[in-house]
Formats: sequence, structure tokens, C-alpha cells
Amino acid sequence: MLNFTWNVFSQTGSVDTYLLFKELEKENLERPDGLEEEIARFDFPIL
Repeated sequence: MLNFTWNVFSQTGSVDTYLLFKELEKENLERPDGLEEEIARFDFPIL
């Protein structure tokens, strides 16, 4: 999710997208338990 948000910001220069990126980055640092991996697992379950 961080990569996607950063790519959108870099293409658009949207301040709102940058602020969203920083918020997600902060949450990711506060929760180093692999939240993004957990979300990805829900999106693409291993069968």
C-alpha cells in the first residue's frame, strides 16, 4: 500500500496523497507486525 500511495503522489503531486502516505508510513512503523503482509494474505489467500 505504501508503494502504491507513493507512486500516486509522485505522478500527481497531490498534497493529500502525500499526507496519506506519511500517515500510512507512521502506522507501519508503529505496527511492525507485518500488517501489509496480513492484508495481502486476505487479498490473495494461499490455497
